[in-house]
Amino acid sequence: MNGVEDSELRQAPRPKKSLAQNFLVDETHRDRIIAAADLTPADTVLEIGPGRGVLTTRLAQQAGRVIAVELDDRLIEPLRQQFAGQPHVTIIHGDILELDPVRLIDDGQWTIDDSSPDDSKSNIQHPEPYKVVANLPYYITSAVLRHILEARVRPTLAVVMVQREVAERICAGPGEMSLLAVSVQFYAEPRIVDRVPAGAFRPQPKVDSAVLRLDVRPQPAVADVTPAAFFRVVRAGFSQKRKQLLNTLSAGLRLSKSVVREALIQADIDPTRRAETLSLTEWGALCRALTE
Repeated sequence: MNGVEDSELRQAPRPKKSLAQNFLVDETHRDRIIAAADLTPADTVLEIGPGRGVLTTRLAQQAGRVIAVELDDRLIEPLRQQFAGQPHVTIIHGDILELDPVRLIDDGQWTIDDSSPDDSKSNIQHPEPYKVVANLPYYITSAVLRHILEARVRPTLAVVMVQREVAERICAGPGEMSLLAVSVQFYAEPRIVDRVPAGAFRPQPKVDSAVLRLDVRPQPAVADVTPAAFFRVVRAGFSQKRKQLLNTLSAGLRLSKSVVREALIQADIDPTRRAETLSLTEWGALCRALTE
């Protein structure tokens, strides 16, 4: 394996089990993450979970600006010392789920609770485009993806390390769709760009991983439907596994079966179909039929 030196591993803080930390030590797979991000000196990168800063170093060499958000307080000072001579790298101690990505990019460190409807605190009128690079703990994958894809200003691109099974679910097509797949594909086009064995990490996880590239759409995939209305219908559809849409939508939306059946027929969807078989286009047609 091409990896970091043993001395580096010995000197670094031990991974915290409570944070599900698994540090990527294989240089080949790190290089593939960097390549997938298509970085230029004009890019701003939001890195989630820099850990020991090995990937951060590569990002700093190619991007014009790097904002790295780390939750583990033991790693903050070593990271700040490591990048002290690089003013284009900013290390922030915090939980990405409690931080507004747009304000981070705008040189702020405000929490979501500080945001105001008119953005008067940050005066953000034309937020800087940015990319996201992350090696995510498995247990927060869905939450972080929702957080960045539902941000006021979404990144143009995200490259994230996730559990391989999750990556495959996100990239699924009709017949194998899930709420997670619909949620991601509504905002982005996902594809797996690297498959990473468990042995590429220290400590070694019990499952393999994959690098997922998300090309974020300029506009959501479904037009003329608000995200709130769209996901209200989608969540209802997936609320009961392996049940027919007529039943799940009626129960989930608290509508009579006759109303739901009429909407399904109007959207040209067989009422006996199941949620995992629908495409994004069909979900959009169904949502419009139910809200007209």
